[in-house]
Amino acid sequence: MISKNQIKHVQALHSKKNREHFGLFIVEGVKLVTEFIHNQYYEVKELFAVSDYIHQHKKTLDHCQIRYTEITVDELNKISLLTTPNQVLAVIKQIECSLDVSLLDTSTTLFLDDIRDPGNLGTIIRIADWFGIKQVICSPNCSELYNPKTLQATMGAILRVNIIALDFEQLWPNVKNKPIYGAILKGENIYTERLQNGLIVIGNEANGISESVMKYISHHITIPAANGNGSESLNAANACAIICSEFHRQLNYGYHS
Repeated sequence: MISKNQIKHVQALHSKKNREHFGLFIVEGVKLVTEFIHNQYYEVKELFAVSDYIHQHKKTLDHCQIRYTEITVDELNKISLLTTPNQVLAVIKQIECSLDVSLLDTSTTLFLDDIRDPGNLGTIIRIADWFGIKQVICSPNCSELYNPKTLQATMGAILRVNIIALDFEQLWPNVKNKPIYGAILKGENIYTERLQNGLIVIGNEANGISESVMKYISHHITIPAANGNGSESLNAANACAIICSEFHRQLNYGYHS
């Protein structure tokens, strides 16, 4: 049974201010919580679950020394942020990743310039994971990584991608000799450009790449639209998926003009 103080504490973590204050965040759902339990970097501080989940995962919970509390569906509803809560909620300690310079040298990296929508951020992290991109760098004004909507949208990819917050000027000394690709409306056709490992910059949903970052872009690329289709632009996450797909194709299966 969950106590009133526990309910109050978990509910406090619904807000960004308290997540930052306590250095904790919430993860919900059977698949996502179970992945966090098995991850070696994140520490599960406390877990609240209905009897079915505990019965099915008790060996794992005991083996991983997870502190858990069995709760009812009604109690889960009180602490959950989901419209339809799914069996289990975990309180997890935040970690702070650092820049992996070796990944800059050996693979493609994403730089997200002021991505404000939590769902977009989470989806982009999931896209990066799908295409084997191991590092995503977020500008300091991007949406919060531990926002519940972001976490849900990553579908567990947060556990497999190195995600850091870093200003571009701080990053610049490590990438100044590498190709820096910027996704803009008036750039070179991504399907005819010969792409290389480097840095891909994805801009803000409404305003694109900021002027402070644009001056560092060495390769301006665009996704050509069908003639006269009437659309002005693509959603940031959709554009990122297409760009990452083309990089993946060329770098792994060869360039075809």
